[in-house]
Amino acid sequence: MRLEVEDLHVHYGRIHALRGVSLSVGDAEIVAVLGANGAGKSSLLRAIMGLAPVSAGRVALDGVDITDWPPHRRVRCNLSLVPEGRRIIMSLTIHENLLMGAFARHDAHTIKPEVDAVYGRFSNLAARRHMAASVLSGGEQQMLAIARALMTNPELLILDEATEGLAPIIRQEIWKVLGKLKASGQSILIVDKNVQVLARLADRHYVLERGRVRWRGSSAALGADLDAIRRYVGV
Repeated sequence: MRLEVEDLHVHYGRIHALRGVSLSVGDAEIVAVLGANGAGKSSLLRAIMGLAPVSAGRVALDGVDITDWPPHRRVRCNLSLVPEGRRIIMSLTIHENLLMGAFARHDAHTIKPEVDAVYGRFSNLAARRHMAASVLSGGEQQMLAIARALMTNPELLILDEATEGLAPIIRQEIWKVLGKLKASGQSILIVDKNVQVLARLADRHYVLERGRVRWRGSSAALGADLDAIRRYVGV
């Protein structure tokens, strides 16, 4: 099992953002976290990455307890987050942004072929690799954020609102890339509101409401409970 989260609690002062959340992500598995705004989804991802305070519970990666590890150590152990809002560096070129994703790696000899592989997945980035990232559309910036995260060579790729606000054609391209990554053996944890697409793409689902897991199950079970799930998600 790649990731195990057990009975996780997160507080921001008096606000109890996560209330005993447990989930897991296995090898070559896509797991989706669904829920309305304020359900605790981003707090969960931030806690997994060490960016939010954990007041109780446990986070483990490949059986190793990483609950108290700082974020940079988690990145070096192959956890990678594509944050909401992308946060690419506009003044750097597309290629330089990609190389920023590999800054913590010590296997320099493998970086060039992996850059080439990323460009193979995102041909629109490859064509403008030496241009500033500021020339990209919002959807292309999201593709760059995903490509940069892949340059960390992650065991687990985590995406927060991967397709929020993007044009339908760009969304389809991102879903296609994630499907190919899964087929290649990549483990993925994703937060998104597109329930219908995730029902086809993901293996398992967790639905959060007010910091608690209200529903969990397979894509087949999600399809059977789709109307109830939509009420939780707010779509």
